[in-house]
Parts: sequence; C-alpha cells; structure tokens
Amino acid sequence: MNTPICTFLENYARQYPVRLHMPGHKGSENTCDITEVPGADVLYASDGIIRESENNAAALFGTARTVYSAEGSSLSIRATLYLLMRYARQKGEAPRILAARNAHRVFVTTAALLDIDVDWIFPQDESYLACTVSPERLEALICECRPTAVYITSPDYLGNIADIAALSAVCRKHGVLLAVDNAHGAYLRFLPEPLHPMQNGADICCDSAHKTLPVLTGGAYLHIAETAPAFFANEAEKAMGIFASTSPSYLILQSLDRANALLADGFSATLGESVCALDALKARLRTHGFTLVGGEALKLTIAPKDFGYTGEELYSILAQNNIVCEFADPDLLVKMFSPVYDAQSFRRLEKKLCSLERKAPIAARPPVLAKTELAMNPHDALFSGAVDLPSAQCAGKILAAATVSCPPAVPVVCCGERITEDAVAALQYYKIDTLNVVR
Repeated sequence: MNTPICTFLENYARQYPVRLHMPGHKGSENTCDITEVPGADVLYASDGIIRESENNAAALFGTARTVYSAEGSSLSIRATLYLLMRYARQKGEAPRILAARNAHRVFVTTAALLDIDVDWIFPQDESYLACTVSPERLEALICECRPTAVYITSPDYLGNIADIAALSAVCRKHGVLLAVDNAHGAYLRFLPEPLHPMQNGADICCDSAHKTLPVLTGGAYLHIAETAPAFFANEAEKAMGIFASTSPSYLILQSLDRANALLADGFSATLGESVCALDALKARLRTHGFTLVGGEALKLTIAPKDFGYTGEELYSILAQNNIVCEFADPDLLVKMFSPVYDAQSFRRLEKKLCSLERKAPIAARPPVLAKTELAMNPHDALFSGAVDLPSAQCAGKILAAATVSCPPAVPVVCCGERITEDAVAALQYYKIDTLNVVR
C-alpha cells in the first residue's frame, strides 16, 4: 500500500529547502515536521495526499469515510457529538443520547458544551470504569427515552468488550444510531474474527490508533460506516475542523500514513502472535492465583485484592522493577500490550508477578455508585460561576466541571449533578480530593 504523506515529507526534506515558514525550528528538530506548504494538503479540507492516505485507511477498516485526527480520540468524540446533534436537528428533534456511564470526560464536556441531553445507563454492581449493557436492557431504555443515538464505550478501560453486533441490531430495530468510543480497540479490525465496531453494525466510532497500533501519540481516526446517513461522511471533515487545531502535526499524520502500509502487510499474523502469547500468560497467571478482569485481547487487568494486594501496591512493586503499567486504583491494575510480541517484556512481567508472596485477601470492596440526579442544566453548570473545594465539603453542591485525571478520565459525577454523601465517599475512595462546583 502506498504512503503518500510519507513520500511527500521525505521528498521535501531531501530538497533541503530554505524554510521561510513554520515551525520555528526550520527542520533542525525533525526535517519532516512542516506546516501546510504547497503539496502537503490541508487537514479537514483535504483533496491531495491526506485524502489519499485517509482513503487507504478507509479501505483497511472497511468504512465509507475515515478521517485522521492528530489530537487523539478526544477530537473524534467531539466531532461525533456534533454530527449527532446536526442529525437530530435535521429530523426536527432535540438531540438526546443514551450513553453508558463509563464515558470519557470529553463526551461529558462536549455534550454540555453543545447542550445535548444525555440519559445515562448506570453500572450494575461493577466498577465505575465498566458498564455492561445487554441487548434487553438497551431495548427497554430506548423505548423509555427515545434517543437520537446510543453511545457505548467498548472496549472499556478494563478490557471489557460489548456485544456491538447485538446492540446495533437493537438500535436498527428502533431507528436509533449507534456511536462507539473504540479508542482502545483500533486493532480489533485485524483479529481473525474482527470485533471492530465498523464490522459489527456501529454507525460511527473513534479509534485511538496510538493506543494499540504502531502510531505516534495523538494519532487517531473518526470512522463513518457504510450504513450511516450519507450526511455523516459528507460532513465529517467539517465536524473535525470545528474543534481541531489549524496546526496539525505532520509527524503524527506521517505516522498514521506509515501505519497503513504496516497494517496491509502481514499485520494480522503479527498481532496473532502477540495475542496467543498474552492468552498463554493470562492462563499461567490464573493458575498462579491471580484474578483477571475483562476479555480484551491486548489488555491484562488484574483484580489483586484476592491475592492480598491493592492495585496501587502492585503498580508500585512493578514500577520499582522498571515495569510501568497503564493504570491502577485500589482494586485494579491495567496493563496494555503491543500488537508486536515482545518476549522479554512478557517474561519480566510474569517472573515478577509469580515471585510475589500470596497474602491474606483484602476484604474491602469499592463503593457501589448510587445514581446521581441532575440538578442543573449541564451547559449552564459548565459556564456557571464556579469554585474549587475539597470534595469532603461538596455534599449537596452541584458539580460544574469534572476534575478527574486521565487516566482513567471517567467521571464519578457529571456536570450539573448534585453531589450526594455517597458520591463524596466514592470520590474520596478514588482519591479525587478537589471538585469544581457551582457557587
């Protein structure tokens, strides 16, 4: 597969031009770091090398349109909500989205910015980072709230994968669109049996290429399915451009372009080797006594309290041995693996985990998140006069903006909701010590 962006950048650098254009380093930091010089095309108004590369990606992912993001899935999520809002208004409806509660904070803030009503699907006896949604439960909720679209995060941060095919069938039955935050699952397209949303009935989704593919941080996609309204593919660039920087990184675009060639040339076999090795490692860890969570092929999530450790303790032990994991909280430890098998990393992790002395199980369990009630329009709350207060002082107040860090970037309370005593206890459990609340 050709790589038009890479070819252009390499040719431009080879000419040793006098660079009287941005960026200010004039090529001294990286000769392929350029701005929109003639021939380089324009991201979100593309008709040259960028569009050609995006079309290559669309062919790989089986989409009607794929648009690049140099600003991660966050940009693609914003564009998704904009397109859903426009779609609802074209139908003469107020935009309403039925969303699983473990949505990324960018979903929450963008819905508030665009004044989109959100009906939440809350977790049932599971971590706030997970939200299992059965087809039966989804159908009942669709009939209850009549949304424009359903929004699901899959895979979630812990590695749980929703049955997108079954959920999309329910959505089609009721004439509702399905949007998926697939930020952690770009590689799912290349499994022997693809689990990618675009092959399983979703209308629109985001992928963070940089999370699970060999792409620089910030490289992502917005995918539009063949089944989606034609308006989505036609307006996708405009939607991205509304929220995007006008100075995209050509290094990231080059990385996305180069990835196309890698994905087209034996990547599935390379991925398969890594998946098989991780499956074997998971089996050995279970035999050793560790409790694992989630079914995602390239993610290993341990619930270590049964083994006598908190997730944070286990993170610290591994970090002291120069093994740095993705995320930890009191209950869980998340590790993300590369689609390219690295035998040494597997051995080092297994050796350290299996050398740990098993201790008495830790009985303490995370708080069950009670449903919070909306007390103020989220748009108004986000733009209200607000103040930062210790979370211990916030019971009864209304949240103005989510202050949860990334990772995991999943809010415990959302803007416009009243903070209950139970919510305060949950926030303190997850060490969220300061909240931005309406004055």
